Amino acid sequence: MPALSRRERPAKPALTREGIVDAAVRLMESEGLRRVTMRRLAQELDTGPASLYVYVANTYELHAAILDRLLAQVDLTPAQDVDDWREALQQVLASYTDLLLAHPSLAQSALNTRPDGPNYLALIETLLGLLAAGGVAAGQAAWGLDYLLQTATATAAEHAVDTNAEADWQRLTETLTSASADEFPHLHQHGTDLLSGTPAQRRRWAVDMLINGIIATPRPE
Repeated sequence: MPALSRRERPAKPALTREGIVDAAVRLMESEGLRRVTMRRLAQELDTGPASLYVYVANTYELHAAILDRLLAQVDLTPAQDVDDWREALQQVLASYTDLLLAHPSLAQSALNTRPDGPNYLALIETLLGLLAAGGVAAGQAAWGLDYLLQTATATAAEHAVDTNAEADWQRLTETLTSASADEFPHLHQHGTDLLSGTPAQRRRWAVDMLINGIIATPRPE
């Protein structure tokens, strides 16, 4: 069957930033974030890489746009609609962490990706609103927010690494519990407790610890 001439081919849909990000998300879900490059995305959209640069400056900006798109899935609760601001903050950060855990390659990238789209702004606004509902000083909330998100992101990135987690955990358990009491007295005393608690318990404790520290630690003059 003879190939269609360019005139006989159906017209390609016009490129838009929205359509480019849509295609990038699909590509990430099917092939992983590492495959989402400007060149690979151009192939997917049947165009040249130069055409994409009109809408997206580089791969970094593209990955940031993917992250912002997926942040729409985070469960946000306005501060005025909750009775317990701490619990609401825990739930928002848990939803954010679970989103990254569901997309392992994105969790790694999120450590140094700075989205600036509407869904990221909505996340920031919600968290600041919850801290304000708890009476946290504005300056401390502004600085503390960075560490709340950083901790949640690092938690997801750590658990997103493709390793033999069960075997690694067993090996670490044996190493800590068999440490010499004479050589490592503190480690010997706390060895078992270092491994205690479920991931969910430790995650909640970490957020509570950060909130308490944010409240109690004034910003330097």
